[in-house]
Amino acid sequence: MKELKTMSKIYIGSKNPAKIAAVEEVFINYSIISQDVDSGVSCQPIGDEETIQGALNRALKLPQDSIRIGLEGGITLHNDTLYLINWGVLVDEDDNIFYAGGTRIPLPDDFKVLLENRKLELAELIDKYSNKTNVRSHEGAIGIFTCNVVQRKDIFVHICKLLYGQYLYHQGGKK
Repeated sequence: MKELKTMSKIYIGSKNPAKIAAVEEVFINYSIISQDVDSGVSCQPIGDEETIQGALNRALKLPQDSIRIGLEGGITLHNDTLYLINWGVLVDEDDNIFYAGGTRIPLPDDFKVLLENRKLELAELIDKYSNKTNVRSHEGAIGIFTCNVVQRKDIFVHICKLLYGQYLYHQGGKK
């Protein structure tokens, strides 16, 4: 992969281990600095718009001296089916903004309670559903519903690759 200009660090707006691991896997040879920042959206983002806004807010709240990455998981309702979704935003050192979306898998109908109770997060529901603790920091809901064939880190690696690729293209990478 083409190297990023002369930067040696990349910020991520989260302390979640799965998100940090995803950024570390894609942005190798750089110091990853994680900061806990507020997404500025509801505790459980619903729909693409709110999930994108959460990722953007996370990135924009980071120091501006290097690349900033915000990653956000959410849910969306389509044709009466609730889906798990995720989005990412990369803001470069010149304030160019790049967006990437990924995952779309259906969730059980019982999970529609998330839409009714905007204070309940998927993380809380999936912990109870799976009889585990802190699933969001490990395999995530995606891991539970894919028998760990795909884990939470993996869906954010995909997003980070999409963001990095767009950044490289913008920097004059191969067309």
